[in-house]
Amino acid sequence: MNVAPLPVIRLKPNANARALRRGYPWVYSNELVLDRRTKALAPGTVALLEDNERTPLGLVGFNGASKIAGRMLDRDIEAVIGRDWLAARLARALALRETLFATPFYRLVHAEADGLPGVIIDRFGDTAVVQANAAWADVLIDDLAAALAEVAGIANVLKNAGSRGRALEGLDAVDAVLLGAAPEAPVPVEMNGAIYMADLTGGQKTGLFYDQRPNHAFAARLAPGRRVLDVFSHVGGFALAALAGGAVSALAVDGSAPALALAEEGASRMGADDRFATRQGDAFEVLTALAEEEDRYGLVICDPPAFAPSKPALEAGLRAYERVARLSAGLVEEGGYLVLCSCSHAADLGAFTGACLRGIGRAGRRAQLINTGFAGPDHPLLPQLAESGYLKALVFRL
Repeated sequence: MNVAPLPVIRLKPNANARALRRGYPWVYSNELVLDRRTKALAPGTVALLEDNERTPLGLVGFNGASKIAGRMLDRDIEAVIGRDWLAARLARALALRETLFATPFYRLVHAEADGLPGVIIDRFGDTAVVQANAAWADVLIDDLAAALAEVAGIANVLKNAGSRGRALEGLDAVDAVLLGAAPEAPVPVEMNGAIYMADLTGGQKTGLFYDQRPNHAFAARLAPGRRVLDVFSHVGGFALAALAGGAVSALAVDGSAPALALAEEGASRMGADDRFATRQGDAFEVLTALAEEEDRYGLVICDPPAFAPSKPALEAGLRAYERVARLSAGLVEEGGYLVLCSCSHAADLGAFTGACLRGIGRAGRRAQLINTGFAGPDHPLLPQLAESGYLKALVFRL
């Protein structure tokens, strides 16, 4: 039983309570009765959600300053949301990852799909990087760090506060060490035979993108004997996997000099630095320059940032994906392969595929679609929430 009665928030009569009962995890602010009492609740307050007939639906983390005003935490209205509850959710998430992976390098918590809405936790051995992208989790972040240590034996817990989600929730952008100490150097992570250097304090997001692991592996199968071009490469993403798979050479293109330096270090640790090169610059400009140089590759990969992070940005985002496809398709040799990726949840698979095919067609190329990839199993999808299935990777033979 909860020690004290929780505040109650209530749905409007026209709100879709049925979707919530079937597992949809979000309550939007325009679906709630936001009276003076409700508006006075502090961001991150755990509240009892009722439908308009006062039937309890579950416990939610409330934030009246966010468009997503309520995030479903537990259907059991007697649950106590605290350290023990967090530990139980973490234990469930950990059991899946330990089944999937032989080493402790993976996404440990994937937000709503792991029952911790808005929470991202990437694990790097005995260090975890946490993004608490919802107010309720930010309030409980010290308990979350303690539960991580208890359940997973993690010694160092870092808070990464640079996400777009935190800004939308009205949360601070201050990184912090919650437990232990931050690594003094980038952490080497082995995946698919490649070695990636993850900067856990100064790198992009949590330091490494685990979600592409299975798509790296598929692309590596196409790499033997081929020259590879990896655009939007970050710390070597597809390029290093391709080298591990037997590529003759790989060129990594990115706008970030620090990211490319980490890619170079990874290639060196793999003993592949003689087959690896980098080119810093705007991806569109580099793609255009490579076309003018009449360079051709057996395998070209483009894994850009989210061009369509929201529905209002969808049209412009699809045009950008089409442009990437057009510019990159022209660099693929006859019979070669083109991998095009999107991490935009607003662009569903059909829309993204259409943009890619338009771009390939505008480049005067014909394509076979030979594989459609998604995020790895440490990034589970919550079926009721389309946004949790954000990553798409299309592999074409041209």
